[in-house]
Amino acid sequence: MKYAVLCVLIFCVSCAGNKYASSNKIYKQQAKAFAAIIKKYPLQDTFGNNMFIGTTNFNLRKPNFVIIHHTAQNSCDETLKTFTLQRTQVSAHYVICKDGTVHHMLNDYLRAWHAGVSKWGNDIDINSASIGIELDNNGFEAFTDAQLNSLLNLLAALKKQFNIPAANFIGHADIAPTRKDDPNVFFPWKRLADSGYGYWYDDTTNVILPSTFQPVQALRIIGYDVKDTTAATIAFKRHWLQDTLPGLDSSQYKVLFQVMKKFD
Repeated sequence: MKYAVLCVLIFCVSCAGNKYASSNKIYKQQAKAFAAIIKKYPLQDTFGNNMFIGTTNFNLRKPNFVIIHHTAQNSCDETLKTFTLQRTQVSAHYVICKDGTVHHMLNDYLRAWHAGVSKWGNDIDINSASIGIELDNNGFEAFTDAQLNSLLNLLAALKKQFNIPAANFIGHADIAPTRKDDPNVFFPWKRLADSGYGYWYDDTTNVILPSTFQPVQALRIIGYDVKDTTAATIAFKRHWLQDTLPGLDSSQYKVLFQVMKKFD
């Protein structure tokens, strides 16, 4: 009897101590609902002749991009709350706090709502092809070493698990240059590229630009949406030059040329 009472008390304390118990319940309910849809078989026969034949060759969809964000909020707790309120309509797969704590918020095979209206190359539905990682950062500060170390460990696991190409580790501002500026100019893209997550440029000292070089075409080859060339240029500079001023000078054209060659 005492043991039973103790178990009940432990259960109640554990429930009371989890402030995300209600949102976790909603997560499980939604996951079960999607699982129920997948379990429905045979599939509906389009022609109504009851001749469903199930293929034996299929698997789960897998992410092919990793999109890195800063939260633009003031704490990890604030972001976790934002991602667990249904009315916000925004989410990510992972949130990494300043102390390096990693919160895995959504199964990697499921579609988070982190990219919004975005485009990279010919892909106009980035949410369906990507994993979203949010770094606790208000947008105006450097990222902590603990945070970046956790990020690199996470990227190593994701790259191995899903065989994500090095070119496909990019930022939110890269895919939505007219709307977003994250991660901010303090984000160490070169450090990531040196570890195999993203591309960096080579030494430009002896680079001679060909007479046929076209900057807008170079941005397009890298993946940018160039409908707004000013926004695309600033997004490029934020990522590869840690600068957000409009326009490119002669030395920066050389950087653009070198980056383009990585993607071409």
